[in-house]
Amino acid sequence: MKIGITGATGLIGSALGRLASEKGHEIVGYTRSAKVERPWVKEWRAFGSELDTSGCDALVHLAGESLMGLWTPGKKKKIWESRVDVTRSIVSGLVKAPDRLRVLLCASGAGYYGDRGEEELTEGSARGEGFLSDLCGEWEAAAGRAEASGIRVVNLRTGMVLGADGGGFPMLCRVFSLGLGGRLGNGRQWMPWIHLEDQARLMLTCIENEAARGAVNHVAPVAVTNAGFTDTLAARMKRPAFFHVPAFALRLLMRDMAVEMLLPSQRVKPQAALDLGFTFRHPELDLALRSLLTPSGIV
Repeated sequence: MKIGITGATGLIGSALGRLASEKGHEIVGYTRSAKVERPWVKEWRAFGSELDTSGCDALVHLAGESLMGLWTPGKKKKIWESRVDVTRSIVSGLVKAPDRLRVLLCASGAGYYGDRGEEELTEGSARGEGFLSDLCGEWEAAAGRAEASGIRVVNLRTGMVLGADGGGFPMLCRVFSLGLGGRLGNGRQWMPWIHLEDQARLMLTCIENEAARGAVNHVAPVAVTNAGFTDTLAARMKRPAFFHVPAFALRLLMRDMAVEMLLPSQRVKPQAALDLGFTFRHPELDLALRSLLTPSGIV
């Protein structure tokens, strides 16, 4: 298959592109800036509100304004426009294209579910409340408009992706290596997570398997709380984790971002992936951390 990827130079896009290329697929990368060296990208095309997807069988849309940073009104506007509005424009072009895609994978997030306490959440669970829930809901709806033209659509409700070479995990490891790690808030909130290798493998499964459709939770099957994550990472790195950041301090310093990304409890289960017969290579956090940390020389 010929697979187009927006965000092809990012952590997730790069992992998917490498894996798909190894499996014999041809990769088209979309970029706004100068083309970068990625040996697994066969062809580069311009990224914009409309995409040239001629010859492509699949499109994986991952590009968007980073969620990291202070969520000022201006930041929220950029986040919304880069995800919802751009996706609407892309889909509008896809449905008018003379040669239709077979499948569209569009990024979303576990933030769709909001703060749900101890409730086990599957793809059939209701949408939560808040900016992030609304964003994911409208983002998925924008992508879903492609279905009317016969394009299969998969929404990637992704948790925290753990990768050794990018994203937030290396920075988190640096904090813990200094003995400054600790739980956030009361630590009882459930944290959806997934190893980068499983993220890429599950995405490729969603491309190749026509039974994959609609929302698919990209999270590991063994859930952990924030306190559990903290203790496991500290033990694996052989460092103390005594520091505790109170919820009120997070709300004061990071405002809406803390409320919607760091403190909510989301006990998400990858039911759709399990129904597809997908086998996770890193189902448990300790095993995932061992594979990530040992090659890096951190432990």
